[in-house]
Amino acid sequence: MLDIMRTTVAIADELLASAKAEARQRGQTLGEYIEEAIRSQLAVRSQGTPPVVPVLRGGSGLRPGVDASSYRTLLEAMEEGRPVEDLR
Repeated sequence: MLDIMRTTVAIADELLASAKAEARQRGQTLGEYIEEAIRSQLAVRSQGTPPVVPVLRGGSGLRPGVDASSYRTLLEAMEEGRPVEDLR
């Protein structure tokens, strides 16, 4: 038999409503659903897997002629796609 402890937890109304609906849809009690969610979160954290960070290849930094200290030229380069030569 499992050891079970009753406890009171404060949960935002919207979150509780969503959890109840999801539990009902899965055919679980609210308690079963919450236990599963906690176990899942604890398992993820215990793995210690670092988050996936995308690595960009093929150059870095600003295009030649774009002045990083000038808000105007940065905005023009991003918004209008003007050729770098026009920004000089």
